[in-house]
Amino acid sequence: MSSVSTSRPVSTPIVLPVSKSVLWLVGTAILALAAYYFIGVDQGAVSVFGNDMHIHEFVHDGRHFLGFPCH
Repeated sequence: MSSVSTSRPVSTPIVLPVSKSVLWLVGTAILALAAYYFIGVDQGAVSVFGNDMHIHEFVHDGRHFLGFPCH
Protein backbone atom coordinates (compact mmCIF):
# COMPACT_ATOMS: atom_id res chain seq x y z
CA MET A 1 0.00 0.00 0.00
CA SER A 2 1.06 3.50 -0.60
CA SER A 3 0.17 6.39 1.60
CA VAL A 4 -0.74 9.73 0.12
CA SER A 5 0.50 12.66 2.08
CA THR A 6 -1.53 15.82 1.84
CA SER A 7 -0.08 19.04 3.12
CA ARG A 8 -2.41 21.31 5.00
CA PRO A 9 -1.79 25.04 5.03
CA VAL A 10 -0.42 26.28 8.32
CA SER A 11 -2.22 29.29 9.75
CA THR A 12 -0.15 32.05 11.24
CA PRO A 13 -1.60 33.70 14.34
CA ILE A 14 -2.02 37.46 14.39
CA VAL A 15 0.15 38.97 17.08
CA LEU A 16 -0.84 42.39 18.40
CA PRO A 17 1.25 44.38 20.82
CA VAL A 18 -0.37 45.05 24.19
CA SER A 19 -0.65 48.79 23.50
CA LYS A 20 -2.62 48.16 20.31
CA SER A 21 -4.81 45.59 22.04
CA VAL A 22 -5.66 48.07 24.80
CA LEU A 23 -6.47 50.72 22.20
CA TRP A 24 -8.85 48.35 20.38
CA LEU A 25 -10.44 47.28 23.67
CA VAL A 26 -11.03 50.85 24.85
CA GLY A 27 -12.36 51.92 21.44
CA THR A 28 -14.75 48.99 21.30
CA ALA A 29 -15.96 49.63 24.85
CA ILE A 30 -16.63 53.33 24.10
CA LEU A 31 -18.52 52.43 20.92
CA ALA A 32 -20.55 49.77 22.76
CA LEU A 33 -21.43 52.15 25.61
CA ALA A 34 -22.48 54.85 23.14
CA ALA A 35 -24.71 52.35 21.29
CA TYR A 36 -26.18 51.17 24.61
CA TYR A 37 -26.93 54.76 25.64
CA PHE A 38 -28.60 55.71 22.37
CA ILE A 39 -30.66 52.52 22.15
CA GLY A 40 -31.42 51.79 25.79
CA VAL A 41 -31.16 54.94 27.88
CA ASP A 42 -31.91 58.00 25.74
CA GLN A 43 -35.58 58.75 26.40
CA GLY A 44 -35.74 62.23 24.95
CA ALA A 45 -36.75 63.88 28.23
CA VAL A 46 -33.54 62.79 30.00
CA SER A 47 -31.40 63.08 26.90
CA VAL A 48 -28.03 64.81 27.07
CA PHE A 49 -29.17 66.56 23.89
CA GLY A 50 -32.21 68.24 25.52
CA ASN A 51 -35.78 67.51 24.48
CA ASP A 52 -34.77 66.35 21.00
CA MET A 53 -36.64 63.12 20.17
CA HIS A 54 -34.93 62.36 16.83
CA ILE A 55 -32.60 59.68 18.19
CA HIS A 56 -35.37 58.13 20.29
CA GLU A 57 -37.70 57.89 17.31
CA PHE A 58 -34.91 56.57 15.06
CA VAL A 59 -34.18 53.59 17.35
CA HIS A 60 -37.74 53.18 18.70
CA ASP A 61 -38.51 49.80 17.11
CA GLY A 62 -35.06 48.48 18.02
CA ARG A 63 -35.70 49.43 21.65
CA HIS A 64 -38.85 47.31 21.75
CA PHE A 65 -37.15 44.44 19.90
CA LEU A 66 -34.34 44.41 22.48
CA GLY A 67 -36.77 44.61 25.40
CA PHE A 68 -36.18 48.20 26.55
CA PRO A 69 -39.38 49.89 27.75
CA CYS A 70 -40.08 53.40 26.56
CA HIS A 71 -43.78 54.18 27.03
